[in-house]
Amino acid sequence: MNIQHYKDRLSGLEKELSARTARAVSEGRQQVRDAARDAGDASIADEAASDAFSEADRDSFVLQQVIDALLRVDNGTFGRCSVDGEPIEEKRLEAVPWTSYCRRHADALEISVGVKTPTL
Repeated sequence: MNIQHYKDRLSGLEKELSARTARAVSEGRQQVRDAARDAGDASIADEAASDAFSEADRDSFVLQQVIDALLRVDNGTFGRCSVDGEPIEEKRLEAVPWTSYCRRHADALEISVGVKTPTL
C-alpha cells in the first residue's frame, strides 16, 4: 500500500474541509447579520444560516476523522481496522480514506449504532 498517496489525499482533504467549514460558518454568520428585520425576511435568513451551519457541522465531523487518519499515518496504524487490526480493503480506502474500519466492522457499527460512514 502506498501510504504517501493516502497521506497526500488526506492532507488535501484537510485543507479543503477546513476552508469549506470556515466559509460555511462565515456565510451563516453573514446571513444572521444581514437579515432584514421583518419576520418573513428574518425567517428566510434564519433558514439559510441554519443550512450553512449544518454544512459546517458535517464538514467538521469529516475533518476530525481526516485529522485522526493523518495521526494514524504518523503512528503507523493507517490502513488497519481499529477493531481487529486487519488490513482495510484498498477499494474502501480509496473511497473513504479517513476510515478506521474494514467494511465488515463498519457495517456492524452502522447497524448497531445507526450511524452511517460520512462521505463527501
